[in-house]
Amino acid sequence: MQVTMSSSLHSLPWPAQTLVSNFNSPLELKQAHAYLIKTNTPLSLIPPSRIASVCALSHLDFSYAHRLLAHFHQRQIVVWNSCLKTLAESDSPFDAILLFRRLREFDVVPDSFTCAFVLKACTALLDDKNGKIIHGVVEKFGFQWNMVLQNIILNFYGLCGEMSTARLVFDKMPQRDVVSWNVMITHLVKSGDFEGAYGFFSRMPERNVRSWTMMISACVHSGRPKEGVELFMEMEKIGVQVNEVTVVAVLSACADLGALELGMRIHEYSKRSGFGRNVRVLNTLIDMYVKCGCLEEARRVFEEMEERTIVSWSAMIQGLAIHGHAQEALRVFSMMIEMGVMPNGVTFIGLLHACSHMGLVDKGRRFFSCMTRDYGIIPEIEHYGCMVDLYSRAGLLQEAHEFIMNMPIKPNGVVWGALLGGCKVHKNIELAEEAARHLAQLDPLNDGYYIVLSNIYAEAERWEDASRVRKLMKNRGVKKKPGCSSIMVDGVIHEFVAGDDSHSQANEISDMWEKLLDYMKLKGYKPDTSVVLLDVEEKEKEKFLYGHSEKLALCFGLINTPPGSVIRIMKNLRVCEDCHAAFKLISAIVNREIVVRDRNRFHCFKDGACSCQNYW
Repeated sequence: MQVTMSSSLHSLPWPAQTLVSNFNSPLELKQAHAYLIKTNTPLSLIPPSRIASVCALSHLDFSYAHRLLAHFHQRQIVVWNSCLKTLAESDSPFDAILLFRRLREFDVVPDSFTCAFVLKACTALLDDKNGKIIHGVVEKFGFQWNMVLQNIILNFYGLCGEMSTARLVFDKMPQRDVVSWNVMITHLVKSGDFEGAYGFFSRMPERNVRSWTMMISACVHSGRPKEGVELFMEMEKIGVQVNEVTVVAVLSACADLGALELGMRIHEYSKRSGFGRNVRVLNTLIDMYVKCGCLEEARRVFEEMEERTIVSWSAMIQGLAIHGHAQEALRVFSMMIEMGVMPNGVTFIGLLHACSHMGLVDKGRRFFSCMTRDYGIIPEIEHYGCMVDLYSRAGLLQEAHEFIMNMPIKPNGVVWGALLGGCKVHKNIELAEEAARHLAQLDPLNDGYYIVLSNIYAEAERWEDASRVRKLMKNRGVKKKPGCSSIMVDGVIHEFVAGDDSHSQANEISDMWEKLLDYMKLKGYKPDTSVVLLDVEEKEKEKFLYGHSEKLALCFGLINTPPGSVIRIMKNLRVCEDCHAAFKLISAIVNREIVVRDRNRFHCFKDGACSCQNYW
């Protein structure tokens, strides 16, 4: 017989109130139960949720609680669901699974909430076995019409890496909402299936800001920043309100593209929209300005920050390093330490880059040593790569080789690639061959290593060896990546490939180069044909030089941008010695600043000089 509420808790003496409402163990519950029976007081004064929580984890106590809860008007499953929710969100989510098993043993009929809470526990544990059992319960009791529950199931399979099963669930869903689509896109992106994610995004009947933001972020992480920017522009066009996560995603795309104009526009938008003080947005702004070659703006953002995290400091140090401002990077680090901010591994990558780009070998050694000694940071492969790069750039090739041989972790392609690059600069064929052998094993399809070794042979006029390396590339199906440079003018990105004359302004670009060439020759310029590593006539080599992609982009920029404005160019490969020399002269001739971001660093050409101080 069910009991009814005939008296209130406050009608009991104070000690009894505490006993009945605040018991913390099955024993105390039984004492409260006994007291109520003895005083002929209704059992309904005992909080049912507390009965469930103190008895959930013991089989005998659960049986007792199950019998006790049968006397309440409230459906038992509602009480147990509250307990399941608490356990699923606790540090021991497996307890929710154990409780669910007991519910089934005692034939307590679950509802959709029961399944949702237990599935969340399975998701937290990535427990695919029990998760599939709960999925079966969902099907058995006809809960597949519950869209929230179906979305939880999608998320469960996605996190467990079972995308094929997730797709089946998605396809069978009687109805879907924007969350269903977003869950699928999220996990397709995480699994590396960008095309699949984009396919789902394209088919979405309705999109929210999360949908757009996820795809923009996916574009950035999969090396498609241009598509990310295009999505953002489409998002703007149809009037979707962005949030700070969107701002971070599109700023990252701008950083990768060097799209300064759009980045600055988003910076202004973030100020107007209240994101201007968001630390994550500000950190991304620093990164964007650095990568777009606008170091002064990066400094301004950093200096105006009310709160700085280690990410802020590390981004500024790294930015100064790749722009060739090594001493300033070291000063920022000293300031950071004085303010009590502890460095992390990323901070030291920036410091080692700074030392490497300016030949500060002794300081680089000291930083590498103090990482572990003073800050307890264990060097990772990136730090070892920086040290090899530091030694190799400085011409300490034997020391770099010994460092690699004594590494406590296996060197990767970046490490051996740094040595190979140093061998090219300092013309050490023997070590170059050893580095190339290791690289061929570690990354046999990377065209860069073959090209560098072939060029080293060509510089030494060992044409047969150079030809042999290129034949090896061909036999292995490795294709040389063409030099490609890009420049943004009036919000449009223009791309140029080495030797390409298909641009609509190709004739104007050619005329501009001829004019510049005449001026440069008056100032003593001689084409450095040594960088054209082909066994052809000198005049033919000069033609190859003039077709370098960064020169095409520069001429286009001079034609299409206002006099005196900064020209910013991005290149996918390292700038060659001839282009470097030419750009220094051109910066003085046209009285303009030219900023070039290549694969390794920034070169800021101004008044006939470069920020790298010719150490690159």
